[in-house]
Amino acid sequence: MKQLETKKITGKIVVKTGLHIGAGNEKVEIGGMDNPIIRNPLTQEPYIPGSSIKGKMRSLLEWKLGKILDSKGNPCSCGQADCEICRVFGSANKSGKGDSAENSKGPTRIIVRDAVLTKEWKEKFNQGKPIVEEKSENSLNRITAVANPRPIERVVPGVEFDFEIAYRVIDTDDNGEMDKKYFESVVLEGLKLLQEDFLGGGGSRGNGQIEFTDLRNEEGKEIVL
Repeated sequence: MKQLETKKITGKIVVKTGLHIGAGNEKVEIGGMDNPIIRNPLTQEPYIPGSSIKGKMRSLLEWKLGKILDSKGNPCSCGQADCEICRVFGSANKSGKGDSAENSKGPTRIIVRDAVLTKEWKEKFNQGKPIVEEKSENSLNRITAVANPRPIERVVPGVEFDFEIAYRVIDTDDNGEMDKKYFESVVLEGLKLLQEDFLGGGGSRGNGQIEFTDLRNEEGKEIVL
């Protein structure tokens, strides 16, 4: 088994509606934000974790391909060599017949980098331009009509992030042909599904619509979703 080539996708993620990818908040300070976004701890710049992109792509593909295992929505972890989800995204299955399947399919193919602000938007952030907003929401008690304020932090529409995916083509027993096929039918399809859905939290309330732009392969050729 050997790696034959690495396919790449580079481009930009454009925020179309406010984007909230939560950082969690172990301590709540008086006057502080209850629902902050994730930021680089050194620069305070917002970014999009690669795990958020990869996880949402996998989830959407599992639904489309009928790979959701049960009513709780647990992800596919069969580990089979011919499972497009486990082959591309990896599997936690390390026991039983999954062991031999894991060995035959090789390592996870997809690597999704953290998406950081483009040079243009990094400069705007450093100049103090408002690229983050605090959006106030209310949950309403339908009996008493009492509103419970729920402020969340969001990246504002228009902000752009640099985006990159690396995809390994491994020679297992088919000279990498299945991996090449899954690059088209799984990775590119996952990006298309994500663009049609949402990223981060609050998607059903309008958050998280994004667009992939200027997508290029490792040779600089345009990729159309």
